[in-house]
Amino acid sequence: MLDVTRSGAFVLGPECVKLERQIAELVGVRHAVGCASGSDALLLALMALDIGPGDEVLLPSFTFFATASAVWRLGAKPVFVDIDPRTYNIDPNRIEEAITRDTRAIIPVHLFGQPADMEAIQDIATRRELFVVEDAAQSIGAALNGRAACAWGHIGCLSFYPTKNLGGFGDGGMMLTDDDQLAERLELFRAHGMKPRYVHREVGINSRLDSLQAAVLNIKLQHLAGWTAARQTNAADYDQLFNQFGVPAGVELPVTIDGAHCVWNQYTIRVSNGMRDALRQYLRDNGVGSEIYYPIPLHRQSCFSSLGWGEGSLPETERAAREVLSIPIFPQLTAAERETVVRRTLQFFKSDASRLHDYRPAAA
Repeated sequence: MLDVTRSGAFVLGPECVKLERQIAELVGVRHAVGCASGSDALLLALMALDIGPGDEVLLPSFTFFATASAVWRLGAKPVFVDIDPRTYNIDPNRIEEAITRDTRAIIPVHLFGQPADMEAIQDIATRRELFVVEDAAQSIGAALNGRAACAWGHIGCLSFYPTKNLGGFGDGGMMLTDDDQLAERLELFRAHGMKPRYVHREVGINSRLDSLQAAVLNIKLQHLAGWTAARQTNAADYDQLFNQFGVPAGVELPVTIDGAHCVWNQYTIRVSNGMRDALRQYLRDNGVGSEIYYPIPLHRQSCFSSLGWGEGSLPETERAAREVLSIPIFPQLTAAERETVVRRTLQFFKSDASRLHDYRPAAA
């Protein structure tokens, strides 16, 4: 960071070029183009593909808001597709039936660190002549059958938000592609459509990667493999502990598909019978953090109400929103802490709290 300060190259400086080169090598593509955030990466990818008014883009509803907002901001129509209940990723079996003559692209999301079924998705996209933009914001380093996330579609998008497996000291993002022309358009659009200086062939946006963020990420990238291995160890240990002590009725552990190299941004269990929220409160009262990703699916958000997606239109997505709970899996989690998480979870199901779906902590 001091080197960047001394150089004065605060935007798209040498540290950015270095990071782009290293991320391209990690993913196995020719081009990586840094930008200001993962949200902007999605927006810029669609801009480079000329997605706009009249176009439809297929995407899951069970994802972070940025996946759909990028489509909406360009005047295109997000078309929500239900998920595979095992993986929470977009269900390829539902994609084909959602395609119309206006469909231009698919955005598969590699949710929670697990790759979507890209072989099936790419087969559909090739046959139907559709663009594929991979949202790998949670899945840097994930792969399916040896091929990395962001190396399957036309463009792959990463986020370096601090909570990601590779996080910076603020926002940052990157776009990856093997297509030389797309790479050139992405570079153009991230900098006001300007090339050379003060000459504008396109109307772009201001979404350049800060050199200070790249400097931090270049250091942290050296630790990514170790952090990923630690997350995988944590996930395997959770599986072992839950199965050793007995998985409670109504609880499902996460599942990975065959050939998937999962990087475990989240370890997400299902809790049915309306007990998810009570379990979360019980864990909080007993010193265990957890989070719900995502309590309101995108198709049920009020800002998209004009699209007409009623309750029950995406049943697996809506069921997941009622049942999922992510428990701690950060790399520094100790064996003792993992056992505490599991034991507290099991204690809930043996307690009176599990029989009270509206469980609240006792008064002080």
